[in-house]
Amino acid sequence: MQTFLNIFLGFFIFESVGSAPITDNIIFDSEFYDIPLGELPHLFVYDENEQSDQLKTETGIALPSRSQESFSSAPLSEEFEEEASTPKLIDSPSAQGSGVLGPQTQDGLPTCLLCTCLGTTVYCDDHELHAIPPLPKKTTYFYSRYNRIRKINRNDFANLNNLKRIDLTANFISEIHEDAFWRLPQLQELVLCDNRIRKLPELPSTLTFIDVSKNRLGHKGIRNEAFKDLHELQHLYITDNNLDHIPLPLPESLQALHLQNNNIQEMYEDTFCKMKDFTYVRRALEDIRLDGNPINLSRTPYAYMCLPRLPVGNLI
Repeated sequence: MQTFLNIFLGFFIFESVGSAPITDNIIFDSEFYDIPLGELPHLFVYDENEQSDQLKTETGIALPSRSQESFSSAPLSEEFEEEASTPKLIDSPSAQGSGVLGPQTQDGLPTCLLCTCLGTTVYCDDHELHAIPPLPKKTTYFYSRYNRIRKINRNDFANLNNLKRIDLTANFISEIHEDAFWRLPQLQELVLCDNRIRKLPELPSTLTFIDVSKNRLGHKGIRNEAFKDLHELQHLYITDNNLDHIPLPLPESLQALHLQNNNIQEMYEDTFCKMKDFTYVRRALEDIRLDGNPINLSRTPYAYMCLPRLPVGNLI
């Protein structure tokens, strides 16, 4: 009996607890507690029109109404269309201009349209050119090989202060103005091989590389001491020119001298060395080519005492 009473009492307590309402701890702001919703301040009521008007007042910018489209489909004015379009390529009419496609040539085409411009390098190879085209002022390397250029004028390279290399291989050049190159302050490499040149012009002292092979310089094409002041010259190639002498003096900086297939018949003991100074050593000049000349190198053995290597040529 006692057990039955305990079960009945426990069931009664469980039912009492389960029927009680569950309440959470909710914190209300006492300022608006027990106020009807309609009487709440407008701060809590969202009004789209009022928000739009407020934004207009704050920013001072009139917003488009709902009836207006967000993006106008009307055509742009001619002035706006011109500004929005891709910029046009305008070329300078001046021979020394700096238009997008380079200065205008005599053929009515900009240089960089007639030739190929990659950065500051201009390639005009094999274009049937009869003259040096006007070049952009920032040109650094210029190649115009396999054309029909016959003459280099005084101002063909004027004001090209960045020019470092000129390559005019395989043209018909027979005449070069005396001042064509020496006014170029940074010119380092000059390649004029396979032309018809009979006389070298004044050369700038900045040159490190000269190739005038396969021309017609002969006996008088290179003036006396032409290379004396070229203190940075390292490579000098004058092959196949019908030369009858070695152009002296040669700068101490020279590393390679190619004179093969000329008409050089004799050499002197002071051509490369110093006769009175047997301690003098010319270490830089390691490559001398004299093969193909009617000269017997064994006749002047003391001419090579200061060199690290013997010249290549006939020793018998």
